[in-house]
Amino acid sequence: MARHSFIQMSKLSNVKGRISYISDPKRQEYLYATFSTREDMTFWNDLAKECQEEFKRYGTEGKCIEARELIIALPEEYTQFDPNRVLREFTEQFKNRYDVECVSALHHNKTKKNYHIHLIFSERRLLPEPDIKIATRSVFYDELGKRVRTKKEITGEDGKIREGCTVINKGEAYECHLFTVKDDAIKNELFLEEAKHFYTTLINRHVQDPERRLKVFDPNSVYLPTKKIGKNNPKAAEIEADNAARQDWNRTADMALVSGIEESKIIEIRNEHVYDEATRSVQKHGWLPGLFRGIIQKAKEILMGLILETEVPPKPTLSVDMAEYREMQKLMVKVQDEARAVKQLMHGELPKLEKQLAETTGLFKGKERKALQEKIAGVQQEIDRRMDRLPGILKEDGYPDVQAFKRLYDEATILVEQYNRDLAAWEQQVNGKRKTKPQQKPPERESIRKKLRDLEVEAKRRNDARRQEPRPRGHDYDRGR
Repeated sequence: MARHSFIQMSKLSNVKGRISYISDPKRQEYLYATFSTREDMTFWNDLAKECQEEFKRYGTEGKCIEARELIIALPEEYTQFDPNRVLREFTEQFKNRYDVECVSALHHNKTKKNYHIHLIFSERRLLPEPDIKIATRSVFYDELGKRVRTKKEITGEDGKIREGCTVINKGEAYECHLFTVKDDAIKNELFLEEAKHFYTTLINRHVQDPERRLKVFDPNSVYLPTKKIGKNNPKAAEIEADNAARQDWNRTADMALVSGIEESKIIEIRNEHVYDEATRSVQKHGWLPGLFRGIIQKAKEILMGLILETEVPPKPTLSVDMAEYREMQKLMVKVQDEARAVKQLMHGELPKLEKQLAETTGLFKGKERKALQEKIAGVQQEIDRRMDRLPGILKEDGYPDVQAFKRLYDEATILVEQYNRDLAAWEQQVNGKRKTKPQQKPPERESIRKKLRDLEVEAKRRNDARRQEPRPRGHDYDRGR
């Protein structure tokens, strides 16, 4: 499979605290650079204050969202670049694209395996001039800061304004806005998807090796996504085991593709036996990682069963001299051979050894059992190695993964076959007129179809004539024995 980019977005209910956390060298073990599109914290202090006031004014439930944050994982190649230049470019590109203020920091995690950017950005923009609202009549607020209609609603039994209530007299300012409302485009769920493509393209601009370039994970592909393991995550072991099960499915999906199984069928099995089954499991038992891994294993076995029933399609023939397509044919044969070898090991060699192990019983058979167990482990390792090798074979020629190669190969095959049919019909048509019209142009597609229909009618007429001829005697015909 191709390497996928990791770009995650979260909502911030304490933007000032978060800025302090990502930018503080005392709290970050590996802090390489910080950058801000504003010279001081005034913007962020005012932003937090206005967000909280508006949240209180409208009485919204939950937490007040003051800003948002992106975490952008960078390939290790980026550790060779100047961190300040990297951070400035990634932040300014974002500001220029979305016209929002940003604060960012460039970190390594504790184990120095995850080089990443924290980019905090606002959902609101600063107004050119403050928007001050003047009361045209007296305005009243209760103890919770909620606006009420009349003074009576905030007056106690003693006739005085209750403590904590507020009165804004006519002609006084009762609201002052420094910022616009939140940008609906940023709140839209498509925003993160667009940002992922934007940053993935920007990351790849500085990655020289095509095989090391990233791509955005396609949720409509045959694959299952793996999860990122964050810093000091208490569930790291569970996530790692979960990722191993997902990668096992992804390798099996690669085998299914090169074995000739349609993408739609693989996706159908994934949706029905992984996603739908997982949904039912969560509704019944809650989220149990062990159960989810079992669901993936069962789905993988269903897919492997389909692979066994499916014959690998024969190698297409090609009469047109197209070097790139010939190379694709060679690659297809190579990965299909690899898939056949895996099937032979998985359903021939491995069951035979497991059967021998089961039959090797007795007190004095310890050495024989150990030797068989080592052989079984070796065969399993060879199976894993060969399954991992499938996408690697194609990566060497610049294809990001098996699915991308199979799509291109199928599309190229359709085009080549259609070209051969059109060319054959065209040559037949041109050869008959070459003496009188040497500069004849290739016919249009409609004339090709007409010529093919004429040829089919002529062929049918000849076949009918042959069937009416008497059958010769004195010869033994093949009866299929």
